[in-house]
Amino acid sequence: MIDKREILGLASTQGLTAHVVEKDYALGWALAGIYAHPELSETWVFKGGTCLKKCFFETYRFSEDLDFTLQDESHLDEAFLQRVFSEVSEWVYEQSGLEFSSDSQKFDIFANPRGNPSCQGKLSYRGPVSPRSPPRIKLDLTADERLVLAPVEVPIFHPYSDAPEGGIMVRSYAYEEAFGEKVRALAERTRPRDLYDVINLFRNTEARPAASVLLDVLRQKCEFKGIELPKLTDLDPHRGDVEGAWGHMLDHQLPSLPPVEAFWEALPEFFDWLLGGTLAPAPAAYRLSRGETVIRERTLRIPVGSNAQTYLEIIRFAAANRLCVSLDYVKETGQRTAPLIEPYSLRRTSDDNVILHAWDVNKNGHRSYRVDRIRGAQTTNATFVPRYEVELTPSGPVSIPPTERRSSNFGSRRAGSPYGTRPARAPRTKSRNTSGFGSGPTYVYQCGMCGKKFNRKTMNGRLNKHKAPGGLPCGGRTGFLVDTKY
Repeated sequence: MIDKREILGLASTQGLTAHVVEKDYALGWALAGIYAHPELSETWVFKGGTCLKKCFFETYRFSEDLDFTLQDESHLDEAFLQRVFSEVSEWVYEQSGLEFSSDSQKFDIFANPRGNPSCQGKLSYRGPVSPRSPPRIKLDLTADERLVLAPVEVPIFHPYSDAPEGGIMVRSYAYEEAFGEKVRALAERTRPRDLYDVINLFRNTEARPAASVLLDVLRQKCEFKGIELPKLTDLDPHRGDVEGAWGHMLDHQLPSLPPVEAFWEALPEFFDWLLGGTLAPAPAAYRLSRGETVIRERTLRIPVGSNAQTYLEIIRFAAANRLCVSLDYVKETGQRTAPLIEPYSLRRTSDDNVILHAWDVNKNGHRSYRVDRIRGAQTTNATFVPRYEVELTPSGPVSIPPTERRSSNFGSRRAGSPYGTRPARAPRTKSRNTSGFGSGPTYVYQCGMCGKKFNRKTMNGRLNKHKAPGGLPCGGRTGFLVDTKY
């Protein structure tokens, strides 16, 4: 198990409590244990807010629960769940030293509003900073949810020093399905976290699916629940409740709480887009200087110190939430400054410096900042309306079709592991899927300079060297998402 100091250090740099970070650590190992278990890995499909955080966007809000759609209803049995989670607990302890107490596991099987079995479970754990009373992870399990798109196999974000070699792979909702279910949840219960999630996903233009695809997913999800497609007017009566609970429900999950007004007032634009309306033209990216390339990797890989990496994560979070950042910055002359900025883009220059492009609020002008000279970064509650394209969010969700699962994804299993004596599973083979979703969507990017189009299986607009349609070399290195094929 990792040292207490690692949790405290991450909590300090990310502006969160140690217990929130510790729970994120425990969630990662719980997922590792579930998807290493041969009876669960093929039929449990990860979903919900924690799925969005762990699978698709590292800068997303921290979440606390594990939600799954089960493709085998027989798993909704208390004795079965007690047995498999005792085995999961033992496996996790052997692999990491993190203790999930089998004695305190609880599983409540009940009939949901459709008369079908569901389960709410609780897993207690004792981590590096846990108090005497062990904290709990809530499980929400259902077997009668409609899966519109084929699940995808993705790595989770687990930024801790004891992460298994090869990472942790899970079987999750496709991004479009996770987005659609969040919109339905906003219509059903109109909670602060649903509003935050929907607008946050909508703002990430690089990862935004085609409106027609999301609408089709949403329509099928609503039909299954027997509810109408949501409309903006349906949400208006709930605004007061959302505003009243905004801080209580979200403050502990975010480094800095953005104002609720900035999210509620974005709903008209979201519904216009969803229902086929015309969006206002998006702001253009700040112009590329000669030799510059945009850095939009899902995980930052830049040759700077660990503190700079942390500051960049704070800046990325602020950019995604349209919050200004207070920098602690050292100029080339050695002068220490504290500019208030709107962050927009991270780029590598021809001489291999990493530059943050931003708008200085107080000086009312564009400025660039070398990342290796940033000594600190703090989000503020001041919001901004983008004047350039925000290029600091990750390049988008990883969409990986189901493939053969390799045991190395979870590290080497130790002798005596509760899973070690079970028969090995046959390799997973791809089945023919007439719906066209089995292999995942194809994203079409178009070079902004020469117009050439490129097909991608992941949402990544960074382009390699290529030739323009006329055969001459093109200097364009950034593509724009123009289509999604299913």
